[in-house]
Amino acid sequence: MKTNQKKFEELYIKAKEVMNNSYSPYSKFKVGAALLTKSGKIYTGTNVENSSYGLSMCAERIAIFKAVSEGEKDFETLVVIGDTENPISPCGACRQVISEFGVDEVILTNLKEDIKVMTVEELLPYGFSGDELDVKNTDN
Repeated sequence: MKTNQKKFEELYIKAKEVMNNSYSPYSKFKVGAALLTKSGKIYTGTNVENSSYGLSMCAERIAIFKAVSEGEKDFETLVVIGDTENPISPCGACRQVISEFGVDEVILTNLKEDIKVMTVEELLPYGFSGDELDVKNTDN
């Protein structure tokens, strides 16, 4: 694990706390995420469901989108927690967003504090990237 134990514990606690804010009346499946930027800021997210399931949003994407909306684009560590038997696994859409922003380290965990540390490449091998696009505007 690249992240030191003290920083991991802080991220774990924040992810676990925000997990309690989950709006998941349909699945009853609460997820929390805490994202550490390279500037040292922490952004959190929890899943938000909608009765039209396609409009729901996962904790991981909310944390990343919050950070990006505040001007952050360089990410160090993402901790994701759920009440699962094994460390929680992000969905495909979240894996793609995590890959897009190149999070250095992804730590998957659960309420029992089981841990699985992964790189983006391990999480999403052969992920789609902007390299495959004929990008005309590179200002972003």
